[in-house]
Amino acid sequence: MAKDWTEADIPDLTGRSAIVTGANTGLGLETARALAAHGATVVLAVRNLEKGQEALASIRARRADARVSLHALDLSSLASVRRAAAELLAAHARIDLLVNNAGVMYTPKSRTVDGFELQLGTNHFGHFAFTGLLLPRLLATPGARIVTVSSIGHRIRSTIDLGDLHFEKGYGRVAAYGRSKLANLLFTYELQRRFARAGAPVAALAAHPGMSATELTRNLPGFIRVLEPLLLPLAQSAAMGALPQLRAATDPGAVGGQYYGPDGFGESWGHPIVVQSSARSHDTALQGALWKASEELTGVTFSL
Repeated sequence: MAKDWTEADIPDLTGRSAIVTGANTGLGLETARALAAHGATVVLAVRNLEKGQEALASIRARRADARVSLHALDLSSLASVRRAAAELLAAHARIDLLVNNAGVMYTPKSRTVDGFELQLGTNHFGHFAFTGLLLPRLLATPGARIVTVSSIGHRIRSTIDLGDLHFEKGYGRVAAYGRSKLANLLFTYELQRRFARAGAPVAALAAHPGMSATELTRNLPGFIRVLEPLLLPLAQSAAMGALPQLRAATDPGAVGGQYYGPDGFGESWGHPIVVQSSARSHDTALQGALWKASEELTGVTFSL
């Protein structure tokens, strides 16, 4: 029987540079901590700099010589995304790893400063633009990887209505989250296909954490909130939940287009393995259509 993959299986990352979005708490913090613990130079790209400072201190408390830094990034603002990307390109000669981890879940109906529905705007459009803007440096770093974090929720009430991407009709917070997490996978698979077609030395992968105890649960709808005392004991730690994205990011055997998640019941908990996403996420026509819409709405194109 194959050994369970754990953080101990992460290889030496000395000399490699990583950017982790949403690294001030939860899965992002655990991912940044583990990468730094194995020698990587890690940028914590976060919206809340105060919490980011606390995260930075917690990583250095575990490893005093950790090479970590903080950078402001608000994925709900394309101006912030453009500013952060330009500054990071200027500051880093190489980017080996981009972990698109940040996200919001089950938020009440609201818009980003650019007019996007908040969950799709933050979870997908923000990361789409950020990735595209950093692409020149990623392409110049052979073996670079882009890991985008999806969710079991990509299967739940998830459709992409290209005629109503901003969810103006019949908004539902659960459906909006499912849509955004489906978009993460559609983006990953389309990006990997474009990399393969161009012969680019970069791989795009996806991962999901199963059911993990993180701050994302703060916006749970009322009917789920009632069940939270029963569900919380079933959730795994953020450290365990981060293992799928860490494996996608660092396992020498991982390849572009793979999707990692927990191996336990319903992919809710356990050690990371390659898992399957929904049939809808593999709809190539939908992948292409969302890509085109994303370029038009963000103004960011990918030069391959």
